[in-house]
Amino acid sequence: MESISFVQILLLSAYAFVAINDLVHMDFGLNRPLIAGCFAGLVMGDLSFGLTVGATLQLMVLGVSNFGGSSLPDFMSAALIGTALGTISGKGVEFGIGLAVPVGMLLVQLDVFARFANTFFQHRADRYIETCNTKGIELMNVLGIFCWGLSRAIPVFLCLLLGSELVESFVAYFPDWLGSGLKVAGGLLPVVGIAILLKYLPTKKYIAYLMIGFVLSAYIGVPMLGVALVGAALALMAYRRSGEKELSVVGEGVDEDE
Repeated sequence: MESISFVQILLLSAYAFVAINDLVHMDFGLNRPLIAGCFAGLVMGDLSFGLTVGATLQLMVLGVSNFGGSSLPDFMSAALIGTALGTISGKGVEFGIGLAVPVGMLLVQLDVFARFANTFFQHRADRYIETCNTKGIELMNVLGIFCWGLSRAIPVFLCLLLGSELVESFVAYFPDWLGSGLKVAGGLLPVVGIAILLKYLPTKKYIAYLMIGFVLSAYIGVPMLGVALVGAALALMAYRRSGEKELSVVGEGVDEDE
């Protein structure tokens, strides 16, 4: 059983603070589970583990967006917590993912709390607008940043600070049936994520390309990079064919006019 240092806890908590504000203000991609898992993997000294956990959680949110101010599961914080606790537990990727998914589901309530708390500062800012108090407006916006950041940083900090002892106790009394269940669930989650992604894509129209990729990966054993390159080549060929078809239609129209 490995341990997590206080510096690592602070780094991961600070990342959670910055990442959620990045989503709200700038959107450089720091809030994506894949990037969060990569950062957590670097901090914990196991980049491969972090990328695997982050990529699996990323599949769960592809094509999903919080329209109308709705709240989504916080898989960014879940990737940080799942990678860190999964690394120190030594139970493997399935254990990390199995911990991360329920954490992401639970933290969705903190997103609601952050939005609710931020309205207080925004209403104060509206009052400062009426009196042309620019410094008060700036202060309310800064305090709003802290609302968002602390809504993620505090739970990540507490989970990681208390998590090592909890994980040690949990692993010591970890039943085999529960371990097998987490392993099965961890194996199914990528499939669920891909199914969600296919639901948003025009799969029926391009089913032939999907079949080609499946055969290359499942039956021939081509690595993912090779499958991606084949897909890029097919996409380029389809793009050129569509361009040639448009040129031929334009040419036919010119001939008819003459």
